[in-house]
This record gives sequence, C-alpha cells and structure tokens, in this order.
Amino acid sequence: MILGVTLGDSTGIGPEVALRAVARRVGDDDGVGYVLLGDAGVIRRLCGCLGLESELPLWKGADSERARVYALPLGDGNLPEDLEPGDAQAARLALLALEEGARRCLKGEFVGLVTAPVNKEAILSAGIPFVGQTEFLAEVSKTPRFAMMLLGQDDRQRWLRVALATIHLPLVGVSAALDEDRILEIIELASEACALLGLERRRIGVCGLNPHAGEGGYLGREEMDTIRPAVVRAVEAGWNVVGPLAADTLFHQVFCGRYDAVVAMYHDQGLVPLKMVAFDTGVNWTLGLPFVRTSPDHGTAYDIAGRGLADPSSMEAALQLAAQIAKTGIPCWKRSFT
Repeated sequence: MILGVTLGDSTGIGPEVALRAVARRVGDDDGVGYVLLGDAGVIRRLCGCLGLESELPLWKGADSERARVYALPLGDGNLPEDLEPGDAQAARLALLALEEGARRCLKGEFVGLVTAPVNKEAILSAGIPFVGQTEFLAEVSKTPRFAMMLLGQDDRQRWLRVALATIHLPLVGVSAALDEDRILEIIELASEACALLGLERRRIGVCGLNPHAGEGGYLGREEMDTIRPAVVRAVEAGWNVVGPLAADTLFHQVFCGRYDAVVAMYHDQGLVPLKMVAFDTGVNWTLGLPFVRTSPDHGTAYDIAGRGLADPSSMEAALQLAAQIAKTGIPCWKRSFT
C-alpha cells in the first residue's frame, strides 16, 4: 500500500515535518510505503540531516524496487537553498506536487495523499488563483460533494471530530453562504466518515450559527430558516443527528460522550475547540474525495522553518489516519452507509 506525501512549501516547515513523520512511521512494520513528492534537492538535504539514506529510490510505479520510502522529484531542477519565505518558485512547486499526487491517486497508483502545508498568500502572490488545498483537490478530482473534517484527541483520548459547513470565508459572509442542501450534505458526509472510522453509532450534533442557537429567532433566524430544516430532512432520511444546538454546550457534550462528530457552521467555530484540545496532533481529512486525503492541522510556520523546531506530531497523525482509512479496504465514498 502506497501513500503519496507532498512536501508542501519548501520555504516553510512542510518538508521537515513530512520527512520526520515518515521517518517515525517507517519504524512500524505496517506494510505502508511512502512516496515523497517535491524538489529533489530538498529531499536529499533533509534526508542527510535526519540520518536517512540521502539517495532514495525513485518511484517508478508498479515497477519500483521494493522499499519503504521513495522519491518522486518534480520541477525543472533543484530549488535554490536560500529562497525567501513564500518565494513564488516554492509556491508553484508545492501546487505542482499537489496536482501530481492527486492525479496518481486517481489512477490508483497511490491509495491516498498526505499533504504538507502550503501558503495561500504565496500562491496567490505567484499569480495563481487558489482557495485552499481542500478546494483544489476537489476541483482536480471533479468532486462536487466534499467537506473538511478536523480530528484530534485530548490527553484523555477523548476525540473531537468537526466537519465544517463553510470553510474559508470572512465571518461577515457566513450567514449568506449557509444553505439547507449544503448543510444536509455535510451531515451525510460526517456520518459516512464515522462509518469509515468504524464508529457504529454515528451520532452527529449540529451547531447553531448564533449564540444560544438563535434563542427561537430573537438572536437570528438562520437556525429556524436554514439549519433546522436541514436537520429535519437528515432525520427523515435515517441519519442519527440532533440540532441545531448552542455551540458552547455542544462541544462540552461531545466530551461527555453524547456525540461522535460535530457539524460547525464556520471555520473558527469548529477549529478553536479542536486546536485547544489537539493543537499538536490535529488532522485535516477531506471528506468525499475518491481517494484518501489528510494533512496536518497547521500552516507553513515560516518563522521557525529550517531551525529544527517544527513538531512533526500532526503530520505523523495525518499519515497514521490515512493508512487507517485506506486499510479498511473500502473505496472512499463508494459504499452504501444506509
């Protein structure tokens, strides 16, 4: 079983956490191989620093020699070592690796893709339209039905799984972006994700948008006009779902064991509690794609890049989750969950 691993923006911490995480994972005899997609020089230099074989075998598909870690160099040559953070060359190569990894997943060459961080501002500054890796991969794979789920556990092994109804939007635009059909879709994807994780109950709690879930319309009507109708339709379709609920109470109830996953209405509503309990080990999982895709729940961290300070725990968790999902033997989102 082969996982593709993109190195992300080489002027950030992506290559470092990717290599360190892979180095940790290859110590487990789990039958998983890893293909590193990125700049050849970056791979060579980091392998040397980590005490790994600096000349990794090249990935040649099914004809590759048997190994645990391979290199798949991309681009026209080695990137300069002294690039400034956010350099356009690194941004373009990061996007190239993302596209190439997705293409090989769609061909069945990789069972999944684990992506190190890219920098949205750097990609936009390079003149490339870009919303985020999640949206980019959905477009490449022609996937209209997708969602972002963040997963992590606290020091007592209590899991928090959060799917987002909206993703990268300014807060002022969230209300207008909420759509009954889309919320229903996210509920379904969250329930399907729970099934892929082996969670039998698949009980989903849906957040309201406003404080106290709108107070019956006194603090906003989004709950009454948009969110509740989606929940009603989900219940009628047979999904185990409750809501809309006040977000401040719902996240506490998750830790009390009442729910397996949460549907949050906007980015920070879901990610603030997730990062509070699993800042170093949180994982981003793209639901709905025809292949497994996970990533660490952090950015490029230009301020500490190249200083040996980056913690690879989140990247390692992303590798572990991708392998776990792929090993179920269920082609993602092809099985009936009803």
